[in-house]
Amino acid sequence: MNYKAPRGTADVLPEDAKKWQFIESTIKQICHQFHYEEIRTPLFEHTEVFQRGVGDSTDIVQKEMYTFEDRGGRSITLRPEGTAPVVRAFVENKLYGLANQPTKLYYFAEMFRYERPQKGRMRQLNQFGVEVLGSADPAVDAEVIDLAMSCYQALGLKSIKLVINSLGDKESRAKHRKALIEHFTPYKGELCSDCQQRLETNPLRVLDCKKDREHLAMQSAPSILDYLNDASQDYFEQVKAYLTLMGIEYEVDKNLVRGLDYYNHTAFEIMSEAEGFGAITTLAGGGRYNGLVEELGGPSTPGIGFGMGLERLLMALKAENQDISIDCSLDTYVVAVGNEAEKEAVCLVHQLRKQGIQADKDYQDRKMKGQLKAADRYQAKYVLILGENELKDRTIVIKEMATSNQETIALDSVIAVLKEKLLGGKDHE
Repeated sequence: MNYKAPRGTADVLPEDAKKWQFIESTIKQICHQFHYEEIRTPLFEHTEVFQRGVGDSTDIVQKEMYTFEDRGGRSITLRPEGTAPVVRAFVENKLYGLANQPTKLYYFAEMFRYERPQKGRMRQLNQFGVEVLGSADPAVDAEVIDLAMSCYQALGLKSIKLVINSLGDKESRAKHRKALIEHFTPYKGELCSDCQQRLETNPLRVLDCKKDREHLAMQSAPSILDYLNDASQDYFEQVKAYLTLMGIEYEVDKNLVRGLDYYNHTAFEIMSEAEGFGAITTLAGGGRYNGLVEELGGPSTPGIGFGMGLERLLMALKAENQDISIDCSLDTYVVAVGNEAEKEAVCLVHQLRKQGIQADKDYQDRKMKGQLKAADRYQAKYVLILGENELKDRTIVIKEMATSNQETIALDSVIAVLKEKLLGGKDHE
């Protein structure tokens, strides 16, 4: 059998893992600056969490979830998105009862969706997300968008575009829903099978269809912006005003609806405009979801958040030729020649690591020449050479690889000398 990773999944090898770590650490620092705290939820949830939270009419629930029955006969689903699990945790752990509100959370999580794999779309994907629960202030909407934009900007992306829309409150959406049904019903037979079903269950999602996006009926479809009541219109204007105050440029797209049922009021997407990025340009998307906490058994609590695909972020960085500079050098490599020197080297490497110095040694029984070549491949800054003569004299040779300068020092002082060279930037006298 030819063993390969399942379709729609990918291995992250060590060289790429360093890039992931850099991206994650950069984003975590931004979350810290914005005063958001990390939450970690289970990889799988009871299926009802997504059916009630995401919505039965969505593609995720209808087509894309990895659902199975466990040995207890319970329906379990691998996490396809991050908001519903966070809200479930918020309710179950009564975070709404904490004195400090709103509750501002972020997460890094693997998601699983059974989709047709293509560039930038995987069946196992990695996502960074943010959720703010407990505030209906339009300034929070702007803050969440600001956080997302700040992440991209901190990583060097320049060809990005923010697109926003308002989905209005319940009253506004009800009027818009009626108008959409009246508009699309004469064209129902010309729409794809999914849209024919959506027209009956959730007509707003017809606007999100990728197959029928060029249909003439799409171009003339009634806009939610024409059906916003005064409260919804005022809310949207405030969000836009805050974005303007922050100097964040945006475009209003009346057909932006997002793909999940729980959104209302603010919806937004951040897109890549980099040349050659690909057909799917969305990097991140989110919006407000007042009502979701109640849907999952909690008290009336407004919320807003977004999800950001990390694979797509890496694609965008590559498209803009933004190279993530990762230091792959090794602090020090210990070369040992002879059995007794080998024993001493094991002890020395252990001591170096305990002192916070990155260290490694040979484990392939190579000759001295082979060990030096290995040190060079590892881009070691310093090599420590220990042979039988050095061991007898209780000395060790320290070699700076960049200059080939080397000196013999007392074995007992090697940690102090190396610390000075690595951290102090001064030559040992």
